[in-house]
Amino acid sequence: MLAFLLVAAVSAGTTAALTYREARNAVLQTAQDTAVTSFREHVETTAFALPVLGGNDLDELLRDIARKGKPHPWVVFAEYGSVRASSGENPVSTVITPELRRAARSPHGSFERVVKDGVPYLTIAMPMVFKASPDSELPSGLVLYAVMRMTDEQVNVDALLMAGRDGALPGLAVSLIPGLIAARSVLRPVRKLREAALHMGSGRLDTRIPVRGSDELADLARTFNKSAGQLEHSVRELREAEERARRFASDVSHELRTPLAGMLAVTEVLDEDADGLDADTARAVRLVSAETGKLAVLVEDLMEISRFDARAAELNADELDVAEAIRKTLNHRHWTDDRIRTELPDGIRARLDPRRFDVVIANLVGNALRHGGAPVTVRLRTEPRSPGPHVLIADVVDSGPGIRPEALPHIFDRFYKADAARTRSAGSGLGLAITLENVKLHGGTIYAGNRPGGGAVFAVEIPLHVEGEGAGG
Repeated sequence: MLAFLLVAAVSAGTTAALTYREARNAVLQTAQDTAVTSFREHVETTAFALPVLGGNDLDELLRDIARKGKPHPWVVFAEYGSVRASSGENPVSTVITPELRRAARSPHGSFERVVKDGVPYLTIAMPMVFKASPDSELPSGLVLYAVMRMTDEQVNVDALLMAGRDGALPGLAVSLIPGLIAARSVLRPVRKLREAALHMGSGRLDTRIPVRGSDELADLARTFNKSAGQLEHSVRELREAEERARRFASDVSHELRTPLAGMLAVTEVLDEDADGLDADTARAVRLVSAETGKLAVLVEDLMEISRFDARAAELNADELDVAEAIRKTLNHRHWTDDRIRTELPDGIRARLDPRRFDVVIANLVGNALRHGGAPVTVRLRTEPRSPGPHVLIADVVDSGPGIRPEALPHIFDRFYKADAARTRSAGSGLGLAITLENVKLHGGTIYAGNRPGGGAVFAVEIPLHVEGEGAGG
Protein backbone atom coordinates (compact mmCIF):
# COMPACT_ATOMS: atom_id res chain seq x y z
CA MET A 1 0.00 0.00 0.00
CA LEU A 2 2.83 2.39 0.86
CA ALA A 3 4.59 1.55 -2.41
CA PHE A 4 1.36 2.17 -4.34
CA LEU A 5 0.88 5.54 -2.64
CA LEU A 6 4.52 6.44 -3.25
CA VAL A 7 4.19 5.70 -6.96
CA ALA A 8 0.94 7.66 -7.13
CA ALA A 9 2.48 10.60 -5.27
CA VAL A 10 5.59 10.62 -7.47
CA SER A 11 3.48 10.39 -10.61
CA ALA A 12 1.11 13.15 -9.53
CA GLY A 13 3.96 15.36 -8.31
CA THR A 14 6.02 14.83 -11.45
CA THR A 15 3.05 15.58 -13.70
CA ALA A 16 2.15 18.71 -11.75
CA ALA A 17 5.78 19.90 -11.69
CA LEU A 18 6.28 19.43 -15.43
CA THR A 19 2.97 21.08 -16.22
CA TYR A 20 3.78 23.99 -13.94
CA ARG A 21 7.25 24.44 -15.43
CA GLU A 22 6.03 24.43 -19.02
CA ALA A 23 3.12 26.76 -18.31
CA ARG A 24 5.33 29.12 -16.27
CA ASN A 25 7.94 29.26 -19.02
CA ALA A 26 5.24 29.90 -21.60
CA VAL A 27 3.73 32.79 -19.60
CA LEU A 28 7.07 34.44 -18.87
CA GLN A 29 8.44 33.82 -22.37
CA THR A 30 5.42 35.42 -24.01
CA ALA A 31 5.60 38.56 -21.86
CA GLN A 32 9.37 38.75 -22.24
CA ASP A 33 9.36 38.36 -26.06
CA THR A 34 6.59 40.91 -26.44
CA ALA A 35 8.39 43.48 -24.30
CA VAL A 36 11.81 42.98 -25.90
CA THR A 37 10.48 43.11 -29.45
CA SER A 38 8.33 46.17 -28.78
CA PHE A 39 11.13 48.05 -27.00
CA ARG A 40 13.62 47.31 -29.81
CA GLU A 41 11.18 48.58 -32.44
CA HIS A 42 10.48 51.82 -30.54
CA VAL A 43 14.16 52.46 -29.95
CA GLU A 44 15.00 51.89 -33.60
CA THR A 45 12.23 54.21 -34.82
CA THR A 46 13.06 57.03 -32.41
CA ALA A 47 15.51 59.69 -33.52
CA PHE A 48 17.92 61.16 -30.98
CA ALA A 49 20.06 64.26 -31.57
CA LEU A 50 23.67 63.68 -30.68
CA PRO A 51 25.37 64.60 -28.55
CA VAL A 52 22.60 63.94 -26.03
CA LEU A 53 21.90 66.74 -23.65
CA GLY A 54 19.75 66.40 -20.57
CA GLY A 55 16.54 68.35 -20.31
CA ASN A 56 12.80 68.26 -20.70
CA ASP A 57 13.03 67.27 -24.37
CA LEU A 58 14.85 64.05 -23.48
CA ASP A 59 12.46 63.28 -20.63
CA GLU A 60 9.47 63.85 -22.88
CA LEU A 61 10.97 61.57 -25.49
CA LEU A 62 11.48 58.83 -22.92
CA ARG A 63 7.92 59.24 -21.63
CA ASP A 64 6.62 58.87 -25.17
CA ILE A 65 8.46 55.56 -25.52
CA ALA A 66 7.23 54.46 -22.11
CA ARG A 67 3.58 55.11 -23.02
CA LYS A 68 3.90 52.67 -25.92
CA GLY A 69 5.10 49.86 -23.67
CA LYS A 70 3.76 46.35 -24.19
CA PRO A 71 2.45 44.19 -22.64
CA HIS A 72 2.64 46.48 -19.56
CA PRO A 73 3.79 50.09 -19.05
CA TRP A 74 7.52 50.67 -18.89
CA VAL A 75 9.79 53.02 -17.06
CA VAL A 76 12.45 54.05 -19.58
CA PHE A 77 15.94 55.21 -18.55
CA ALA A 78 18.66 56.76 -20.68
CA GLU A 79 22.41 56.78 -19.96
CA TYR A 80 24.86 58.77 -22.07
CA GLY A 81 28.20 59.42 -20.49
CA SER A 82 27.35 61.33 -17.30
CA VAL A 83 23.82 62.16 -18.49
CA ARG A 84 21.02 60.31 -16.73
CA ALA A 85 17.32 60.69 -17.58
CA SER A 86 14.11 58.67 -17.20
CA SER A 87 10.39 58.71 -17.87
CA GLY A 88 9.75 58.43 -14.19
CA GLU A 89 10.59 60.41 -11.10
CA ASN A 90 14.07 59.01 -10.50
CA PRO A 91 16.71 59.42 -13.21
CA VAL A 92 18.57 56.28 -12.09
CA SER A 93 17.02 52.82 -11.61
CA THR A 94 17.88 50.59 -8.68
CA VAL A 95 16.69 47.54 -10.57
CA ILE A 96 19.24 47.66 -13.39
CA THR A 97 22.20 45.45 -12.44
CA PRO A 98 25.88 45.91 -13.30
CA GLU A 99 25.72 42.68 -15.27
CA LEU A 100 23.02 44.13 -17.52
CA ARG A 101 25.08 47.33 -18.04
CA ARG A 102 28.03 45.23 -19.15
CA ALA A 103 25.82 43.19 -21.46
CA ALA A 104 24.45 46.45 -22.99
CA ARG A 105 27.71 46.91 -24.86
CA SER A 106 26.48 44.33 -27.34
CA PRO A 107 24.93 46.01 -30.43
CA HIS A 108 21.89 43.74 -30.12
CA GLY A 109 21.15 44.59 -26.49
CA SER A 110 20.22 42.25 -23.65
CA PHE A 111 17.57 41.60 -21.03
CA GLU A 112 17.37 40.18 -17.51
CA ARG A 113 14.67 39.12 -15.01
CA VAL A 114 15.25 40.58 -11.57
CA VAL A 115 13.41 40.29 -8.26
CA LYS A 116 13.67 43.40 -6.10
CA ASP A 117 12.01 43.53 -2.67
CA GLY A 118 9.85 40.57 -3.66
CA VAL A 119 8.62 42.22 -6.87
CA PRO A 120 9.62 40.63 -10.24
CA TYR A 121 10.90 42.92 -13.01
CA LEU A 122 11.97 42.52 -16.60
CA THR A 123 14.89 44.83 -17.46
CA ILE A 124 15.88 45.45 -21.10
CA ALA A 125 19.05 47.21 -22.33
CA MET A 126 19.12 48.51 -25.89
CA PRO A 127 22.11 50.59 -27.20
CA MET A 128 21.74 53.22 -29.94
CA VAL A 129 24.01 52.45 -32.95
CA PHE A 130 24.98 54.04 -36.26
CA LYS A 131 25.07 52.01 -39.44
CA ALA A 132 28.44 52.90 -40.96
CA SER A 133 27.79 50.41 -43.74
CA PRO A 134 25.34 47.62 -44.45
CA ASP A 135 27.59 45.20 -42.54
CA SER A 136 28.92 47.37 -39.70
CA GLU A 137 27.39 49.24 -36.82
CA LEU A 138 29.03 51.77 -34.53
CA PRO A 139 27.85 52.44 -30.97
CA SER A 140 26.68 55.99 -30.26
CA GLY A 141 27.28 55.75 -26.51
CA LEU A 142 23.57 56.18 -25.71
CA VAL A 143 21.91 53.23 -23.95
CA LEU A 144 18.19 52.99 -23.21
CA TYR A 145 16.80 50.77 -20.50
CA ALA A 146 13.21 49.64 -20.07
CA VAL A 147 12.02 48.40 -16.67
CA MET A 148 8.68 46.55 -16.58
CA ARG A 149 6.91 45.07 -13.57
CA MET A 150 5.84 41.45 -14.06
CA THR A 151 3.37 41.26 -11.22
CA ASP A 152 0.56 40.05 -13.47
CA GLU A 153 2.72 37.21 -14.76
CA GLN A 154 3.72 36.35 -11.20
CA VAL A 155 0.05 36.18 -10.25
CA ASN A 156 -0.57 33.85 -13.17
CA VAL A 157 2.42 31.70 -12.22
CA ASP A 158 1.22 31.47 -8.61
CA ALA A 159 -2.22 30.52 -9.86
CA LEU A 160 -0.65 27.76 -11.95
CA LEU A 161 1.25 26.51 -8.92
CA MET A 162 -1.91 26.40 -6.81
CA ALA A 163 -3.80 24.73 -9.64
CA GLY A 164 -1.10 22.08 -9.95
CA ARG A 165 -1.08 21.47 -6.21
CA ASP A 166 -4.87 21.42 -5.94
CA GLY A 167 -5.03 19.05 -8.87
CA ALA A 168 -2.36 16.68 -7.58
CA LEU A 169 -3.74 16.29 -4.06
CA PRO A 170 -7.25 15.22 -5.13
CA GLY A 171 -5.66 12.91 -7.69
CA LEU A 172 -3.59 11.34 -4.94
CA ALA A 173 -6.66 11.02 -2.74
CA VAL A 174 -8.64 9.42 -5.56
CA SER A 175 -5.78 6.96 -6.15
CA LEU A 176 -6.30 5.69 -2.60
CA ILE A 177 -9.55 4.04 -3.65
CA PRO A 178 -8.07 1.59 -6.18
CA GLY A 179 -5.08 1.24 -3.88
CA LEU A 180 -7.30 0.15 -0.98
CA ILE A 181 -9.24 -2.18 -3.23
CA ALA A 182 -6.05 -3.75 -4.55
CA ALA A 183 -4.54 -4.03 -1.08
CA ARG A 184 -7.69 -5.56 0.32
CA SER A 185 -7.89 -8.12 -2.46
CA VAL A 186 -4.31 -9.18 -1.65
CA LEU A 187 -4.29 -8.84 2.13
CA ARG A 188 -7.60 -10.60 2.80
CA PRO A 189 -6.42 -14.04 1.60
CA VAL A 190 -3.03 -13.45 3.23
CA ARG A 191 -4.75 -12.76 6.57
CA LYS A 192 -6.87 -15.88 6.16
CA LEU A 193 -3.72 -17.86 5.39
CA ARG A 194 -2.08 -16.48 8.53
CA GLU A 195 -5.12 -17.33 10.68
CA ALA A 196 -5.26 -20.81 9.20
CA ALA A 197 -1.56 -21.36 9.94
CA LEU A 198 -2.09 -20.23 13.55
CA HIS A 199 -5.05 -22.59 13.92
CA MET A 200 -2.99 -25.47 12.58
CA GLY A 201 -0.15 -24.56 14.91
CA SER A 202 -2.56 -24.79 17.85
CA GLY A 203 -3.60 -28.31 16.80
CA ARG A 204 -6.69 -27.70 14.64
CA LEU A 205 -5.52 -29.76 11.68
CA ASP A 206 -8.96 -29.68 10.01
CA THR A 207 -8.49 -25.97 9.18
CA ARG A 208 -9.04 -25.09 5.53
CA ILE A 209 -9.06 -21.84 3.51
CA PRO A 210 -11.97 -20.92 1.19
CA VAL A 211 -10.69 -20.78 -2.39
CA ARG A 212 -11.98 -18.03 -4.68
CA GLY A 213 -10.80 -17.22 -8.19
CA SER A 214 -7.92 -18.64 -10.18
CA ASP A 215 -5.03 -16.28 -9.45
CA GLU A 216 -1.78 -17.01 -7.63
CA LEU A 217 -3.35 -16.49 -4.19
CA ALA A 218 -6.07 -19.01 -5.04
CA ASP A 219 -3.35 -21.48 -6.07
CA LEU A 220 -1.60 -20.82 -2.77
CA ALA A 221 -4.84 -21.51 -0.87
CA ARG A 222 -5.34 -24.79 -2.77
CA THR A 223 -1.76 -25.83 -2.02
CA PHE A 224 -2.24 -24.98 1.65
CA ASN A 225 -5.47 -27.00 1.84
CA LYS A 226 -3.84 -29.96 0.12
CA SER A 227 -0.83 -29.85 2.45
CA ALA A 228 -3.11 -29.46 5.48
CA GLY A 229 -5.12 -32.51 4.38
CA GLN A 230 -1.99 -34.62 3.96
CA LEU A 231 -0.65 -33.44 7.32
CA GLU A 232 -3.96 -34.23 9.04
CA HIS A 233 -3.97 -37.71 7.51
CA SER A 234 -0.35 -38.36 8.55
CA VAL A 235 -0.90 -37.10 12.09
CA ARG A 236 -4.07 -39.20 12.41
CA GLU A 237 -2.14 -42.29 11.35
CA LEU A 238 0.68 -41.49 13.76
CA ARG A 239 -1.75 -40.99 16.64
CA GLU A 240 -3.53 -44.23 15.82
CA ALA A 241 -0.22 -46.06 15.63
CA GLU A 242 0.88 -44.51 18.93
CA GLU A 243 -2.40 -45.46 20.55
CA ARG A 244 -2.10 -49.03 19.26
CA ALA A 245 1.47 -49.26 20.56
CA ARG A 246 0.46 -47.82 23.94
CA ARG A 247 -2.49 -50.20 24.20
CA PHE A 248 -0.31 -53.10 23.14
CA ALA A 249 2.30 -52.35 25.80
CA SER A 250 -0.38 -51.95 28.44
CA ASP A 251 -2.19 -55.14 27.45
CA VAL A 252 0.99 -57.19 27.23
CA SER A 253 2.20 -55.90 30.59
CA HIS A 254 -1.16 -56.65 32.18
CA GLU A 255 -1.31 -60.14 30.72
CA LEU A 256 2.24 -60.91 31.85
CA ARG A 257 1.61 -60.02 35.49
CA THR A 258 -0.25 -63.22 36.34
CA PRO A 259 2.22 -65.73 34.86
CA LEU A 260 5.11 -63.69 36.20
CA ALA A 261 3.65 -63.85 39.70
CA GLY A 262 3.63 -67.66 39.44
CA MET A 263 7.13 -67.73 38.02
CA LEU A 264 8.42 -65.52 40.83
CA ALA A 265 6.87 -67.85 43.43
CA VAL A 266 8.48 -70.86 41.76
CA THR A 267 11.90 -69.20 41.48
CA GLU A 268 11.79 -68.25 45.16
CA VAL A 269 11.22 -71.92 46.07
CA LEU A 270 13.99 -73.00 43.71
CA ASP A 271 16.34 -70.41 45.19
CA GLU A 272 15.75 -71.83 48.65
CA ASP A 273 16.62 -75.33 47.46
CA ALA A 274 19.48 -74.32 45.16
CA ASP A 275 22.11 -75.15 47.77
CA GLY A 276 21.06 -78.82 47.67
CA LEU A 277 21.43 -79.09 43.90
CA ASP A 278 24.53 -79.81 41.87
CA ALA A 279 26.64 -76.81 40.85
CA ASP A 280 25.44 -76.50 37.23
CA THR A 281 21.77 -76.86 38.17
CA ALA A 282 22.12 -74.39 41.04
CA ARG A 283 23.77 -71.86 38.72
CA ALA A 284 20.96 -72.27 36.17
CA VAL A 285 18.30 -71.87 38.87
CA ARG A 286 19.84 -68.67 40.16
CA LEU A 287 20.15 -67.29 36.60
CA VAL A 288 16.47 -68.02 35.91
CA SER A 289 15.52 -66.42 39.21
CA ALA A 290 17.52 -63.24 38.47
CA GLU A 291 16.20 -62.89 34.92
CA THR A 292 12.63 -63.48 36.12
CA GLY A 293 13.09 -60.69 38.64
CA LYS A 294 14.33 -58.35 35.89
CA LEU A 295 11.35 -59.29 33.71
CA ALA A 296 9.00 -58.51 36.57
CA VAL A 297 10.61 -55.09 37.02
CA LEU A 298 10.36 -54.42 33.28
CA VAL A 299 6.67 -55.35 33.25
CA GLU A 300 5.93 -53.05 36.18
CA ASP A 301 7.85 -50.20 34.54
CA LEU A 302 6.02 -50.73 31.25
CA MET A 303 2.67 -50.54 33.01
CA GLU A 304 3.75 -47.40 34.80
CA ILE A 305 4.96 -45.68 31.63
CA SER A 306 1.76 -46.69 29.80
CA ARG A 307 -0.28 -44.95 32.51
CA PHE A 308 1.74 -41.77 31.91
CA ASP A 309 1.18 -42.05 28.16
CA ALA A 310 -2.56 -42.50 28.65
CA ARG A 311 -2.68 -39.48 30.99
CA ALA A 312 -4.06 -41.80 33.65
CA ALA A 313 -1.36 -41.17 36.26
CA GLU A 314 -2.66 -39.33 39.30
CA LEU A 315 -0.88 -37.37 42.01
CA ASN A 316 -1.95 -38.18 45.56
CA ALA A 317 -0.09 -35.44 47.40
CA ASP A 318 0.32 -35.12 51.13
CA GLU A 319 2.46 -32.90 53.32
CA LEU A 320 5.71 -34.69 54.11
CA ASP A 321 8.89 -34.17 56.03
CA VAL A 322 11.10 -34.48 52.94
CA ALA A 323 14.30 -35.49 54.77
CA GLU A 324 12.46 -38.28 56.62
CA ALA A 325 10.90 -39.49 53.35
CA ILE A 326 14.36 -39.77 51.72
CA ARG A 327 15.73 -41.66 54.75
CA LYS A 328 12.85 -44.16 54.50
CA THR A 329 13.61 -44.69 50.80
CA LEU A 330 17.28 -45.43 51.54
CA ASN A 331 16.52 -47.66 54.54
CA HIS A 332 13.86 -49.65 52.66
CA ARG A 333 16.42 -50.56 49.99
CA HIS A 334 19.21 -51.17 52.54
CA TRP A 335 21.31 -48.27 51.22
CA THR A 336 22.66 -47.44 54.66
CA ASP A 337 26.33 -48.37 54.31
CA ASP A 338 29.26 -46.09 53.56
CA ARG A 339 28.39 -46.04 49.84
CA ILE A 340 25.70 -43.44 50.59
CA ARG A 341 26.27 -40.02 52.11
CA THR A 342 23.43 -37.71 53.02
CA GLU A 343 23.01 -33.99 53.68
CA LEU A 344 19.39 -33.86 54.79
CA PRO A 345 18.51 -30.90 57.02
CA ASP A 346 15.38 -31.36 59.08
CA GLY A 347 12.35 -29.12 58.95
CA ILE A 348 11.81 -29.02 55.18
CA ARG A 349 8.17 -29.87 54.47
CA ALA A 350 6.43 -30.03 51.10
CA ARG A 351 3.28 -31.43 49.49
CA LEU A 352 4.41 -34.54 47.60
CA ASP A 353 3.07 -37.90 46.49
CA PRO A 354 4.94 -40.26 48.87
CA ARG A 355 5.01 -43.23 46.45
CA ARG A 356 6.10 -41.22 43.42
CA PHE A 357 8.73 -39.23 45.35
CA ASP A 358 10.07 -42.55 46.67
CA VAL A 359 10.38 -43.80 43.06
CA VAL A 360 12.23 -40.61 42.04
CA ILE A 361 14.85 -40.88 44.80
CA ALA A 362 15.21 -44.66 44.45
CA ASN A 363 15.71 -44.51 40.68
CA LEU A 364 18.32 -41.74 40.89
CA VAL A 365 20.31 -43.37 43.71
CA GLY A 366 20.08 -46.82 42.10
CA ASN A 367 21.21 -45.43 38.77
CA ALA A 368 24.17 -43.66 40.46
CA LEU A 369 25.24 -46.89 42.21
CA ARG A 370 24.94 -49.00 39.03
CA HIS A 371 26.46 -46.65 36.45
CA GLY A 372 28.39 -44.11 38.50
CA GLY A 373 30.64 -44.75 41.44
CA ALA A 374 30.54 -44.76 45.23
CA PRO A 375 30.21 -42.81 47.36
CA VAL A 376 26.87 -41.33 46.26
CA THR A 377 25.76 -38.12 47.98
CA VAL A 378 22.10 -37.18 48.44
CA ARG A 379 21.57 -33.50 49.30
CA LEU A 380 18.40 -31.60 50.15
CA ARG A 381 17.81 -27.84 50.24
CA THR A 382 15.39 -25.07 49.28
CA GLU A 383 16.01 -21.95 47.20
CA PRO A 384 13.94 -18.84 46.47
CA ARG A 385 12.72 -18.13 42.93
CA SER A 386 11.69 -14.71 41.69
CA PRO A 387 8.95 -14.58 40.68
CA GLY A 388 7.25 -17.61 42.14
CA PRO A 389 7.43 -19.79 45.26
CA HIS A 390 10.50 -21.39 46.80
CA VAL A 391 11.64 -24.65 45.20
CA LEU A 392 12.65 -27.90 46.81
CA ILE A 393 15.96 -29.18 45.39
CA ALA A 394 17.19 -32.75 45.78
CA ASP A 395 20.64 -33.54 44.36
CA VAL A 396 22.08 -37.01 43.73
CA VAL A 397 25.83 -36.87 43.04
CA ASP A 398 28.02 -39.88 42.29
CA SER A 399 31.82 -40.27 42.15
CA GLY A 400 32.04 -42.01 38.77
CA PRO A 401 33.45 -40.78 35.46
CA GLY A 402 30.34 -38.76 34.65
CA ILE A 403 28.01 -38.76 31.65
CA ARG A 404 29.48 -38.49 28.18
CA PRO A 405 28.54 -35.14 26.54
CA GLU A 406 26.86 -36.79 23.54
CA ALA A 407 24.67 -38.83 25.90
CA LEU A 408 23.42 -35.92 28.01
CA PRO A 409 20.59 -34.82 25.65
CA HIS A 410 19.20 -38.40 25.61
CA ILE A 411 19.74 -39.42 29.21
CA PHE A 412 15.98 -39.37 29.99
CA ASP A 413 14.93 -41.14 26.76
CA ARG A 414 13.22 -44.51 27.09
CA PHE A 415 15.51 -47.54 26.71
CA TYR A 416 18.48 -45.28 25.95
CA LYS A 417 21.88 -46.78 26.76
CA ALA A 418 24.65 -44.29 27.38
CA ASP A 419 27.16 -47.08 26.70
CA ALA A 420 26.41 -48.59 23.28
CA ALA A 421 28.54 -51.63 24.13
CA ARG A 422 26.35 -52.40 27.16
CA THR A 423 23.63 -54.59 25.63
CA ARG A 424 22.41 -55.90 28.97
CA SER A 425 21.89 -54.01 32.20
CA ALA A 426 20.43 -54.63 35.62
CA GLY A 427 17.61 -52.15 35.03
CA SER A 428 14.69 -51.94 32.60
CA GLY A 429 15.97 -48.87 30.73
CA LEU A 430 12.87 -46.96 31.80
CA GLY A 431 13.97 -45.78 35.25
CA LEU A 432 15.08 -42.26 34.32
CA ALA A 433 12.12 -41.83 31.94
CA ILE A 434 9.71 -42.75 34.78
CA THR A 435 11.62 -40.41 37.09
CA LEU A 436 11.17 -37.56 34.63
CA GLU A 437 7.42 -38.21 34.33
CA ASN A 438 6.99 -38.32 38.12
CA VAL A 439 8.86 -35.04 38.54
CA LYS A 440 6.70 -33.41 35.83
CA LEU A 441 3.59 -34.68 37.60
CA HIS A 442 4.71 -32.68 40.65
CA GLY A 443 5.13 -29.59 38.44
CA GLY A 444 8.90 -29.74 38.71
CA THR A 445 11.95 -30.23 36.51
CA ILE A 446 14.98 -32.50 36.56
CA TYR A 447 18.48 -31.73 35.27
CA ALA A 448 21.47 -33.96 34.50
CA GLY A 449 25.07 -32.85 34.25
CA ASN A 450 28.65 -33.44 35.33
CA ARG A 451 30.73 -31.97 38.14
CA PRO A 452 33.94 -30.16 37.17
CA GLY A 453 35.95 -32.64 39.23
CA GLY A 454 34.16 -35.69 37.85
CA GLY A 455 30.92 -37.50 38.62
CA ALA A 456 27.36 -37.15 37.41
CA VAL A 457 24.82 -34.84 39.04
CA PHE A 458 21.02 -35.19 38.92
CA ALA A 459 19.06 -32.28 40.37
CA VAL A 460 15.30 -32.39 41.01
CA GLU A 461 13.48 -29.07 41.47
CA ILE A 462 9.87 -29.10 42.71
CA PRO A 463 7.88 -25.97 43.66
CA LEU A 464 7.12 -25.83 47.38
CA HIS A 465 3.40 -25.95 48.16
CA VAL A 466 3.01 -26.41 51.90
CA GLU A 467 0.41 -25.53 54.49
CA GLY A 468 2.14 -22.56 56.09
CA GLU A 469 5.75 -21.59 55.44
CA GLY A 470 8.35 -24.23 54.70
CA ALA A 471 11.60 -23.78 56.59
CA GLY A 472 15.09 -25.07 56.26
CA GLY A 473 17.68 -25.22 53.53
